Amino acid sequence: MNVQSRELGAGASPAANRAGGSSFYLAMRILGREKRAAMFEIYSFCREVDDIADEDRPRARRLELLSMWRKDIDALYSGSIPSGLKNLANAISRFGLRKDDFLAVIDGVEMDARADIRGPSLNELDLYCDRVACAVGRLSVRVFGMDDSDGKALAHHLGRALQLTNILRDIDEDADVGRLYLPKEALALAGIENSDPKVIAADPRLSTACAFIVERARGHFTKADEIMSRSRRRVVRAPKIMGAVYRQMLEGMVSRGWALPRNRVRVNKSYVLWVALRHAFV
Repeated sequence: MNVQSRELGAGASPAANRAGGSSFYLAMRILGREKRAAMFEIYSFCREVDDIADEDRPRARRLELLSMWRKDIDALYSGSIPSGLKNLANAISRFGLRKDDFLAVIDGVEMDARADIRGPSLNELDLYCDRVACAVGRLSVRVFGMDDSDGKALAHHLGRALQLTNILRDIDEDADVGRLYLPKEALALAGIENSDPKVIAADPRLSTACAFIVERARGHFTKADEIMSRSRRRVVRAPKIMGAVYRQMLEGMVSRGWALPRNRVRVNKSYVLWVALRHAFV
């Protein structure tokens, strides 16, 4: 672990700077000071752990770094604060963040670090989404102040919706590094039998596989909206922004289509600002 990186990620301001490029930045900014700081720390943790899987270094070293993070999380919950993680420790204490959720994020990243994921089964994909996205959601809803039942349900559905949208958005980028997260069931539905991510990404039948994932994502967005509609408006301001922005991204990709060349779909900044302002003052 790069000690300098760990130190830079420790303070509230550096953590906020790290979150500045995130699609969720405005959603985090509308929170109160303590909640905002906690979300920046959660994001910073996730970003650092995720970067390990994407770094160009031997897999054994990536797994070693993830193991070090596990030890650091263990230390945080045993009363010992590793260097650079004081602010994360404060967030854990203030909002009762659960150890298992941090470890689940590491487990999810380890799935990428151990081997490039290529056409996983639906069950494997669902487990991956739960670890890398829904576990983050379970940490976040505790910061937002949601009750346990609806909070877990929202994390389940919104986390999966966001991650499936990411998977569709990043098909070409993932293929360039030898990864493909579209499940084998979706590929089989499209009649695609090849296992090479780049070949699959260029297959004209890809649209059928993508449509399969689009419908699953839409279903999760709908469930998430139902949960947020019955929740106190103030505690779901941030996830409403996240959901609205990502739903716009998903529908933008559907409108663009899946034929090559695929221009990366980006949500207009003015739309993001409008959504943030719409939910900021409730």
